[in-house]
Amino acid sequence: MTSPRLIAVIGATGAQGIPVVRDLVQSGSYTVRALTRDASSARFKALQSFGPVEPVIGTFASEKDLRATFRGAWGAFVNIDGFNAGEKTEMYWTIRAYELAIEEGVKFFVLGNLDYAYKKSGYRPEFRGGHYDGKGRIGEWILQQNRDNQDRMKAALYTTGPYMEMSISKLTPMQPNVEDGVVTWRLPLNDGAITFISLEDGGYYVKWLFDHPDRANGLDLEVAIDHIGREELAQAFEKVTGHPARALNIDLDEYFATAWGWDPEIPTGYNSDPNDPATLTLRENFSGWWRMFQHSGGNTGVLKRDYKLLDEIHPNRIRSAEEFFRRENERGIREGLGTLWERVQPDRLAHILKLSEDGRAGKI
Repeated sequence: MTSPRLIAVIGATGAQGIPVVRDLVQSGSYTVRALTRDASSARFKALQSFGPVEPVIGTFASEKDLRATFRGAWGAFVNIDGFNAGEKTEMYWTIRAYELAIEEGVKFFVLGNLDYAYKKSGYRPEFRGGHYDGKGRIGEWILQQNRDNQDRMKAALYTTGPYMEMSISKLTPMQPNVEDGVVTWRLPLNDGAITFISLEDGGYYVKWLFDHPDRANGLDLEVAIDHIGREELAQAFEKVTGHPARALNIDLDEYFATAWGWDPEIPTGYNSDPNDPATLTLRENFSGWWRMFQHSGGNTGVLKRDYKLLDEIHPNRIRSAEEFFRRENERGIREGLGTLWERVQPDRLAHILKLSEDGRAGKI
């Protein structure tokens, strides 16, 4: 019997990393070593509830700690938190993570990636969003390097989007509010669509990449549930819960003034230098972010997905907002969290994002 392969994970305790670690460990085909600042944290203990997860205490911003994480591993999944580090720092340390993984003998490298929307828009400045472009820019660089380096280490991208879980969670760009008994989202989306993903499906996709290294080599696996617009979002919630819902369109100025949970003039990366000309404010960053979704309706605009490929890779994937909400409602009841309607009440709304749970605080 083949021994399980060791996967080194950077970003294990984030919303995306937790289901990735879960599916890798529970498969029995892989063991996991995870870089963490605090192995006693609730999030790291949640990882260890899935099975043995080896901690490396340190930071992604340290060559010594990255080497210790990668040494002896067959594979690596790297998803550096750009909201912690900021665009410039994330780009540098993602490059170094890739290079050091090669040095340490890693055979397959997967980057947790996002769409390079600025490039996909034709380099139009109104679509500039640093937390997307920082990842997407380096993702392209990795695939370019992979042409020369694949004999030593193969590489693939796992390109995601906003978590659908964010639409039912606290302090996210699309937090719901209950107004006069109606679940309400106020979104500057126009007639566009959001390439939502399901975190639950994420573990499957990343495991598939590691399971099929030859086919996955050089692949940019761009995932989504579907291109989901305002009307579908509200109708799906209403159909599943039996309670009224609406998704109102607002402009960006009203959004940042009334619907956004943070000061829009602070840096996107909370450890970024606000005086650095390269630092984008939350307003600047998320204005471009919303515009790319405004221009992605019908899978024909800036952001596109190959849903036929996703159906082939993950036949049981979540395919609609209604299916996502139905599964979430069932999961909440099963785990004692309450119905979906109960969970979006103001006193019950929970965090899904690590940065909001931590109050946008913490060391690099």
